[in-house]
Amino acid sequence: MLTLWRNEPNLSSLIAEVSRIANDAAPENQGLRPAADILESENDFEVSLDMPGVDPKAIQIQVEDQTLSVRAERLPGAPPKEGSVHRAERQTGTFVRNFSLPSSVDGSRVEARYVAGVLTVTLPKREEAKPRTIQVKVA
Repeated sequence: MLTLWRNEPNLSSLIAEVSRIANDAAPENQGLRPAADILESENDFEVSLDMPGVDPKAIQIQVEDQTLSVRAERLPGAPPKEGSVHRAERQTGTFVRNFSLPSSVDGSRVEARYVAGVLTVTLPKREEAKPRTIQVKVA
C-alpha cells in the first residue's frame, strides 16, 4: 500500500512499507503492476496509472477507510485468424493497486478519467484542509 503523505512517524512508515510489500506479493499482482505517479496540488491529489490495453469498463475504483483501490484486468488479444504467434510478451491478468490516503482527502468527490491508456484518479482535498491566506489588517 502506498502512502500519499510525508513526515509520518517511523512506526507508520514501517506499517505502510509492510502493507506495500504484502500488496505487491498478492497473487493477483504477480507480473502485472502498472506504474503509478502521485501528484499533489493545493486543491487535490492525482494518482495516474499506466494501463494500456485495459478496457475502461474493466476498471474498478473504490475509496473506503482512507484507502484508494484500483482493480482492473487486461485480457489477452484475439488469436490470429491465420498463422501463429511468434512472441507474446504483453502480460495479461488481474491486478489490484492500493494507496493509503491522508485524512485531508474528500472521498465523496473522487473523479476518474482514462485517456490514451492512462487512468487518472483525482482526489480533492477537504475545504478545511486547503491552505488559506490570512490578510493582516493595519489599524
